[in-house]
Amino acid sequence: MKTKYWIMLLLALALVCAGLSWWLFRPAEDAAQIQVLSQGQVLYTLDLNTDRQITVTTDTGSNTISIRDGKVAVTAANCPDQHCVHRGWCDGGAQIVCLPNRLVIRFLGERPLDGVSG
Repeated sequence: MKTKYWIMLLLALALVCAGLSWWLFRPAEDAAQIQVLSQGQVLYTLDLNTDRQITVTTDTGSNTISIRDGKVAVTAANCPDQHCVHRGWCDGGAQIVCLPNRLVIRFLGERPLDGVSG
C-alpha cells in the first residue's frame, strides 16, 4: 500500500514538472516591431513586416539598419569593433547594441523571458 502511494506521488510530481518545463521553455514569439534608440531617445519605431533600410547618423557615428523578411540587422557601421554588424539577422531576443555609436535596437511585442528579467 505504501509503495503504491509513493509511485502515485512521484508520477504526479513528474507530471507537474513536465508541465512547468513546457510552459517555461516554449519558443518565444517573434517581435512585431523594433525601436531604434540613440543616447536614450527613441528615433524610430519600425514594423518588422515592412522591408526597408535606414541609416542613422548621429554625432557619435553612423549605422545602417536593414529590415528584411521579419528580421533586422545592422549591415554597416563605422565603429571600430563591429560587434553590432557581427550580430547578424535577428527577429527577437536580446537587444542589438552599438556601444561606440550609442545605438540600441530594442524588440517590441514579444513575450518576456521570465518574470524576473521581463
